Amino acid sequence: MAAGLIWGVALALVVGVIMGLAGAGGSILTVPILVYVVGVDAVTATAYSLFVVGVTSVVGAASHWRRGQVNVRAAVAFSIPSLVVVFFTRSLLVPAIPAQLGTVAGVAVSKDLFILVLFAVIMALAALSMIVKPRYRISLAETPAAEEDSGAAARQPAAPVKVSIPLAALEGTVIGVFTGVVGAGGGFAIVPALVVLSRLPMRVAVGTSLTIIAAKSLAGFVGDITLQGDFDWGLLLAFTGLAVVGILAGSRIGHHVPGARLRPAFGWFVLVAAAGILVRELLLG
Repeated sequence: MAAGLIWGVALALVVGVIMGLAGAGGSILTVPILVYVVGVDAVTATAYSLFVVGVTSVVGAASHWRRGQVNVRAAVAFSIPSLVVVFFTRSLLVPAIPAQLGTVAGVAVSKDLFILVLFAVIMALAALSMIVKPRYRISLAETPAAEEDSGAAARQPAAPVKVSIPLAALEGTVIGVFTGVVGAGGGFAIVPALVVLSRLPMRVAVGTSLTIIAAKSLAGFVGDITLQGDFDWGLLLAFTGLAVVGILAGSRIGHHVPGARLRPAFGWFVLVAAAGILVRELLLG
């Protein structure tokens, strides 16, 4: 347990770097690390993940905000419905899920197993949306990919992009339910939604995603505090502190990585992580 705790906290640096590069991925690593390395149960791990990802995202979002790479319109439209949905999901829905859900194909489905498998399935779907190239092309006037991939663009505020408020609100509501159930910030779903549906450039999607994640993750954690307060704050603060260091490093590295390469690379990372969770829970568990 002690070795797992040390390794788990050390891996928080990796969590932060991934979030700094891709605007997502914190929960993808945090939940599995807390469950499989540190030994925390799945439900508590989702609560810890909300705090770690929320605080780390605040730091990352601030960095992108200073560079003008946050679309406020999209962030507000996403965040408002998500805040409400996440809070009530964590405080009402998750506690109502029974410890044992039944048996499927001879396998006893527990609450922890359900959460982790659901987590992995949605991760895989989001990953495929990032890996598979869309059949349509987005106008360069709306998504300046050529400029985005230059070093100069990484240092300049992005051009304004029109965002559909109803569409962003619907996306925020759906992702909010997911965030509440599995304790994930949902960045791996928010980033592709902002890129594909709202047509934001990758770096702006990253900054906007971090802003949204910060707001709704911390709202979800507040929902957990209202029900339970016996958290291991030493572990939580140590993990969060190193994740913050990591996201600052990742943000700097991201300045030199073309946005067009970030999307598929992050997609493959998410897909491998999802496959690992499914194999661990369904075949080796």
